[in-house]
Amino acid sequence: MNVELNLRPRKNVPRWLAYGTPVFTVLAALAVSGVALVVLDVSPVTAYSTMFLDTLTTQFGQTETLIKSVPLILTGLAVYLPLKAGLFNIGAEGQLIFGALAGTWIGLNVSLPMVALVPLMFLAAAIAAGFWAWIPAWLRAKWDVNEIITSLLLSFVALQIQGFLVRGPMQGGTGNFPQTARFSDAATIPTVGSGVHAGILVAALMVILTYVLMAHTRLGFEITFVGSNDEAAQQAGMSKYKVYILVFVLGGAFAGMAGISEIAGLQGRLRAGFEPGYGFTAIPIALLGRNSAAKVMLAGLFFAVLFVGGSSMEVALGVPAALVEVIQALVILFLITAEFFKRYRVGVTVGRGASAAGATTRGGGD
Repeated sequence: MNVELNLRPRKNVPRWLAYGTPVFTVLAALAVSGVALVVLDVSPVTAYSTMFLDTLTTQFGQTETLIKSVPLILTGLAVYLPLKAGLFNIGAEGQLIFGALAGTWIGLNVSLPMVALVPLMFLAAAIAAGFWAWIPAWLRAKWDVNEIITSLLLSFVALQIQGFLVRGPMQGGTGNFPQTARFSDAATIPTVGSGVHAGILVAALMVILTYVLMAHTRLGFEITFVGSNDEAAQQAGMSKYKVYILVFVLGGAFAGMAGISEIAGLQGRLRAGFEPGYGFTAIPIALLGRNSAAKVMLAGLFFAVLFVGGSSMEVALGVPAALVEVIQALVILFLITAEFFKRYRVGVTVGRGASAAGATTRGGGD
């Protein structure tokens, strides 16, 4: 018996598959992670109840989720925008660090009232991180150098620059710790209620601006066109060079804002190793929300719940913190699988190969 798999490209993706992919992906990741919980002798129902219900129904959980979602949403946009143009910004972590460095320098060295200083810190962070993102964008647009490699490697360069600065020119405070001096009140992002800093408003504004850019402007149409077929876009008179530079620089600016929002809104000073991997978590966030900026925001909130709820689950049930990273990895794995099934229709053909071969042989003998 012969079993054959037939792959046929889909002409049209079913609506239920297109819109259900993020939901199916998350549910599948949680289901497989439930196996790990069973192995750890922890009830998946209890664990996920602690992770999601306790987080979303308590004021502490809601506040922590909103605070955690700010850098996740912004870095998610930093990966999402280049993704719409067919590029992969894997260096959002380095851009986040560079934005934090620039915004911190402004916060520590410029004396202005809060109403002027905080926006200036965000502007400096966006410009510095946008420049850092311009490097891989220019290399790709001008010389066709793979942006995945260059953006990722520049993240390690940014880490080394940060280590040098917080142990040297920018080191401050008491003791010999690799950190800057603490921010003044004027350089601290104010809260907007229930302990959530105003960075959440910045993140929401960037989501709105990105949505308007992609859905209601000619430039957004060009970005999508270049991402779907860059050769056809060039034949239509669109500049692939301009689009590549623009999406990466804007993405870098979003990541830079995420960096300074984390420092000035939550931590109060820049420390070596402050970055908790938001730039890399942004990859599954952008993949989950790749259809719109609003979905990126929802994906960022979901991962914020994962982080906050994962910490609660770790304390309450003794579950390893690495389980959240396992869920992230599974989300990426199932997203890749879902994209395959969105592009191809899979069919199975079962044949009786031996009988067919025997019939052919007998026919030849007669």
